[in-house]
Amino acid sequence: MAARKIRVVQYGCGPIGCRVASYALERPNIELVGAIGRTTNVGRDLGEVAGLGRKLGIIISNKPEEVFAKTKPDVVLHTTSSSLVKIQLEINQIVNAGINVVSTTEELSYPWKTQPKISREIDELAKKKKVTVLATGVNPGFVMDTWPLNLTAVCKDVKKVRVVRYQDATTRRGPFQKKIGAGLTLEEFQKKVDEGTLRHVGLTESIGMIAAGLGWELDDIKETLEPIVAQKEAKSQFVTVKPGQAMGVRQVGVGLKNGEEIIRLDFEAAVGRGETYDAVYITGIPNLEMVANGGIHGDIATAAIAVNAVRRVFDAPPGLLTMKDIPLVTCFIGPVG
Repeated sequence: MAARKIRVVQYGCGPIGCRVASYALERPNIELVGAIGRTTNVGRDLGEVAGLGRKLGIIISNKPEEVFAKTKPDVVLHTTSSSLVKIQLEINQIVNAGINVVSTTEELSYPWKTQPKISREIDELAKKKKVTVLATGVNPGFVMDTWPLNLTAVCKDVKKVRVVRYQDATTRRGPFQKKIGAGLTLEEFQKKVDEGTLRHVGLTESIGMIAAGLGWELDDIKETLEPIVAQKEAKSQFVTVKPGQAMGVRQVGVGLKNGEEIIRLDFEAAVGRGETYDAVYITGIPNLEMVANGGIHGDIATAAIAVNAVRRVFDAPPGLLTMKDIPLVTCFIGPVG
């Protein structure tokens, strides 16, 4: 008897969505059966849009209900927005169809503290429909939450957690460079910050997940954000940064208990930054330091972890889950069932 393949629909066909779809196509345990887009590329073949050099016979549709009814997927790979408010209706639509979800929406990665009402609504609906909803990605989803939590498994005690993510964004996708403000004047940068449209999304969620995973009750979570100012010209495929302009963003998130900083997340991403690495520092018994020299490539890792999480979500109990709630996600190439 042939091994069971997990039927998957791709929802969101931007740069990340197309990468996710292309990785899913490579897996013998996954069958990509449909694609949904909002407006751009609707009516086109997913293979052409994803740059695969061939047609897949999967036409991108803007009618989710029709796609779900026709393809009967087990899991939807959802990659449309960072904002939980903006995607709640999309998630509800998928769940109401009785389909599991793996999303890359950053604010969905650990929303219980930041948006408890929406979290409760999604959780209750998912349990009613007996499906699982999970958000993951490189960050949040791995580097600044799941990775440090996994490392604490070998600790007798943990007092503090610090995670550092320093990225040269020169090789990242255009939307990411735009999101970190590369090429803006300092006035333009601050205007977008004030509007709430320029920031790395996920530090608060990652702090919440770490605290929950360690059983810590925090008194407060705080974030600061400032531009990284270019001292010399820097270029990428998508932007030219002149001296005095913002080349990226520096963000710090801290979790406080009794006035003491017990969780600290340092995030920097900039075009032309040069140095790139990810690191976890745990103060405890024993102290631990783990460094990924060269860093973890954000676009590759986000798409890969979403695809790798498919089988875990397929087997998970119903409800709104987070990466700390499911078994270890690995790069699983073998058959399912």
